[in-house]
Amino acid sequence: MDQKSLFSEGKNECVDASDFADKNVMRILVPYPMDKAYDYIVPHNLHITQGNYVCVPLGNREIIGVVWGEASGDVNPDKLKSIISKYDIDPMPREHRDFIDWVAGYTLAPKGLVLKMALSARGGLNPPKPARGFLYNKDIEIPAKLSPQRRKVLDIMSDGKTRIASEIADLASVSAAVIRGMADKGLLDEVGVFNPAPCIYPEYENGAVDLSEDQQMVADELCDDVSSGKFSVSLLDGVTGAGKTEVYFEAVARALKEGKQAVILLPEIALSNAFLERFKARFACAPALWHSHLTPAQRKSAWRGVVSGDTRVVVGARSALFLPYKNLGLIIVDEEHDPAYKQEDGVIYNARDMAVVRGSIGKIPVVLVSATPSLETMINAWDGRYKHLVLQSRYGGAILPDISVVDLRIDKPDRQCFLSKTMIDEVQKTLDRGEQSLLFLNRRGYAPLTLCRTCGHRMECPRCTAWLVEHKRSGRLHCHHCGYNLPVPKDCPECGDKDSFAACGPGVERIFEEAKVNFPDARIMILASDMAATNEDMKAMLGEIIAGEVDIIVGTQIIAKGHHFPNLTFVGVVDADLGLKGGDLRAAERSYQVLHQVAGRAGREQKKGKVLLQSWMPDHRIMKAMAGCDRDEFLGVEAAEREAANMPPYSRLAGIIISGRDEAIVKSVGVSLGRTAPQGKQIQTLGPAPAPMARLRGNYRYRLLVRADKSINIQKTLAHWVGAVKVPSTVRVYIDIDPQSFL
Repeated sequence: MDQKSLFSEGKNECVDASDFADKNVMRILVPYPMDKAYDYIVPHNLHITQGNYVCVPLGNREIIGVVWGEASGDVNPDKLKSIISKYDIDPMPREHRDFIDWVAGYTLAPKGLVLKMALSARGGLNPPKPARGFLYNKDIEIPAKLSPQRRKVLDIMSDGKTRIASEIADLASVSAAVIRGMADKGLLDEVGVFNPAPCIYPEYENGAVDLSEDQQMVADELCDDVSSGKFSVSLLDGVTGAGKTEVYFEAVARALKEGKQAVILLPEIALSNAFLERFKARFACAPALWHSHLTPAQRKSAWRGVVSGDTRVVVGARSALFLPYKNLGLIIVDEEHDPAYKQEDGVIYNARDMAVVRGSIGKIPVVLVSATPSLETMINAWDGRYKHLVLQSRYGGAILPDISVVDLRIDKPDRQCFLSKTMIDEVQKTLDRGEQSLLFLNRRGYAPLTLCRTCGHRMECPRCTAWLVEHKRSGRLHCHHCGYNLPVPKDCPECGDKDSFAACGPGVERIFEEAKVNFPDARIMILASDMAATNEDMKAMLGEIIAGEVDIIVGTQIIAKGHHFPNLTFVGVVDADLGLKGGDLRAAERSYQVLHQVAGRAGREQKKGKVLLQSWMPDHRIMKAMAGCDRDEFLGVEAAEREAANMPPYSRLAGIIISGRDEAIVKSVGVSLGRTAPQGKQIQTLGPAPAPMARLRGNYRYRLLVRADKSINIQKTLAHWVGAVKVPSTVRVYIDIDPQSFL
């Protein structure tokens, strides 16, 4: 995409190209897949400093760039082009430019593509347009009879701050019409304002909750870290429901008190719904949001607020880390173990690890938060590289749920059913008490496989190495990797037999059907990412659950973390073995994390919770760890197995993925890489071999896997090796440092 589509040309200080003095030259980095900054001449009447945003010519285009430093000196100034103009906006801080350089070097991504992540707001360099603002009118007499809505608006506006209508409506829970009516009556003065950045006035002394003694000790230590102005990493480790969010809110409040910005990373956009309400209650305003579902106007407003320093707190997905903060003073990574922090395309990075690097470069404290920390993080805590701050009990007197395992070899569900008698009985008991149940299965749709009963033909995606998943709601078969879909066929395309297809295995839609049969009078809801078209839909569904309008929730992993349902006391995991299938390095760890997180939804207030795990492998160490609440023992065994196998975090891994439309050419490139692959005592290369997901979105894929001792500079080795192999333009070779997925 042309950079003009990302930023409009809101330039100032335009100059003539001939208006030079001493041919002062600076390096400019542009947000394109280029690995170096290019020299440009600075006209004498244009004051340029490092970090300035400028407009420069590139070919026949005028594009955005950032002044990266002094000239390289390897090009004759007489052959250079001139900077066209400078944007009237604060320069990108040195720490953030150093961060971009570091990320590019670590991930082996072009430096310009990393920069592009920091410039991801359409029109962000343009000054905001004037908007209609409102101010409390101190000179008018307040009528004796005033509606509750108008009274609430006046209470909010009495602080003398200027706000736009949407902000007032949000704070007062009224419509914009109420605000306009008050302006017509003279209760509010209308003023022209620039559309303000989000989260300008968080009130750090507002809404603080009473913390337990343990919580207060941890909060005090985090606050001291913020005040120190030094880099540190703390693992905030607490059981589900321990009040970790309220604890790190105290650190956010300290950062705000000291005039600093804070960023809170969340792994899922859906988590932001409940989180926002808690944030508003604590700080009396909403944070700035940053994720892919924002409108262009929202992105522009948030981006400019971050750059100017007006926006004080950002809550966002992994990309929020790359915003060019003016005065960042605290980084929070909530649910730090979550695989969603790993970006798998474009610039391939793990936001949790990059957050630690950003903190180190900027001398900023970093807080990693989880009830089920990743093994990498736990080892850093055990070895003393991270501070380990522990909350051992639930907040407000709530106690952890009882967890037990249902042996499906003994307590078998009925034929073509997936809920055991024990599970059904427990749901019924929960319904009888007027409490809520959750049936958890981390699989969308109705059935993961559609099979012809006559010839055995399986419906497969024509573009991916994946079975098509039946969705009853749409009446179609869907590929969850590329989006391909088609109606469920009446005739088998292989043998032609009619009505011969059978659904194999369960998805949440099938569990929903089974629950309706067993509990016909219950109010049952499916909660999965594909059941809510928008973030507002998801918010409404979660609101129904909290309001008690749902008796049984059938949900995927979207419900497994971050949500607080006061009346939810029973959790039943339909297939606790699901994540253990396949040869993934982290399969056991991730299965434990998901099971632990979903179990933590039960009994989060005064009512005791209960969890049942249906398993065909009740003696597996994960099931024993869950039932015995032996998390650290499980992680200790996992660490010992990784160390014995010389696998991360005791070594380094890198994936080399070759992708293209022509399988023969892709394979040929893989073979060429394999012939020159680094091999030795301290580094080994496996492959090439077809990837487990051998075809994805129409591209054939081959993989190589490199394992190296931690003493090896793996980036230098890979750059030299891969760079020496000629790759056709129709083939893409990309490198995944520290891979999380091996598909």
